[in-house]
Amino acid sequence: MEAIQYARPSTIDDAVSRLSETGARALAGGTDLLVQMRGGSVRPRVIVDIKGIAELRRVEQTPQGFRVGAAVAGAELGEHTAFAAQWPGVVEAFQLIGSTQVQGRASLGGNLCNASPAADSVPALIAAGARCTIAGPGGKREAAVEDICVGPGKTSLAPGEFIVDFFFATPPAHTGDAYLRFTPRTEMDIAVVGAGVCLSLDANGRCTAARVGLGAVAPRALLVPAAAAALVGTSVDDAALAKLAAAASAACQPIDDKRGTIEFRTRVAGVLARRAAVAALARARGQ
Repeated sequence: MEAIQYARPSTIDDAVSRLSETGARALAGGTDLLVQMRGGSVRPRVIVDIKGIAELRRVEQTPQGFRVGAAVAGAELGEHTAFAAQWPGVVEAFQLIGSTQVQGRASLGGNLCNASPAADSVPALIAAGARCTIAGPGGKREAAVEDICVGPGKTSLAPGEFIVDFFFATPPAHTGDAYLRFTPRTEMDIAVVGAGVCLSLDANGRCTAARVGLGAVAPRALLVPAAAAALVGTSVDDAALAKLAAAASAACQPIDDKRGTIEFRTRVAGVLARRAAVAALARARGQ
């Protein structure tokens, strides 16, 4: 049996070099990778621990927005007062992942790149309009979060590429975001449906921009432009919320499994999207 190599690079270039090797896998928090290795579904030849790279461990705020390293743990992000105040929906999504111990290790980058359709943080990241900086053999590039996952366990990242950080642009005044999910149990369960909504209001209380993300209702987390369009130009009244719910349900491409049926997931997606929009609206109004 071939021994597994372990590497802990301290620079992005070194990480790219090691991740370009055949059979290399990135380790950020390890809460998914180690479980997969123990279960035998993954056996990397090289484990590349990217937590030793300074750029991946930072949370920086500028007038333009927040830049959050891909290896920052969810618990750390939740304890960052300024980030939590600006993006409470992202924080509450991450606080639903696993246990307290898991949240102390699991990272934004890892939760995204594990590419689970039911990942809690991803719909919230999509709703927030987060963008990724990706490093690879060809240098750095940027991509929207919704373009990273392409299917269950599959991403658009090329060999040797990994996510360095996430950028959250400073939102306009009177903006709020929220994330909600449905699970059979209240703790440490996988989402049957997840919904994230971010919306902005003008001085008259009308919606000027919105983004809606759904999880666990398709092979990957979805950006739902039609649901967002139902809110823009309205006061986010009952009629607009009903259209939002209908558009969210219409976007679903779910499966039947032991956690939920196609019919159930489709219905619940609309209900959760509406409730998340109401919560985001309250935050946008400063309530």
